[in-house]
Amino acid sequence: MTAPVEIERPEAEEVPKADVPWVTVVWNDPVNLMSYVTYVFQAYFAYPKTKAEKLMLDVHEKGKAVVSSGTREEMERDVEAMHSYGLWATLQKAGDRV
Repeated sequence: MTAPVEIERPEAEEVPKADVPWVTVVWNDPVNLMSYVTYVFQAYFAYPKTKAEKLMLDVHEKGKAVVSSGTREEMERDVEAMHSYGLWATLQKAGDRV
């Protein structure tokens, strides 16, 4: 007769958390024109003009805007793309204060 096997269950704090979504933040800068920033958001993210303009106004008036969210790898790609367009962008975990 075989004795039952006891399976260890991880403690709640040991359970790995799902990859928290990440965001790409575009920051205001004194170089790029508002029309250019709108163009970049439309060209790269394929945002409609109204959404691109709203995000551009957030960048201009609030100093920053979250322009995309997803996995860390996706956001690293978006940040790199924003840099290639000459925009200042960073990534961070969603929910972290900027």
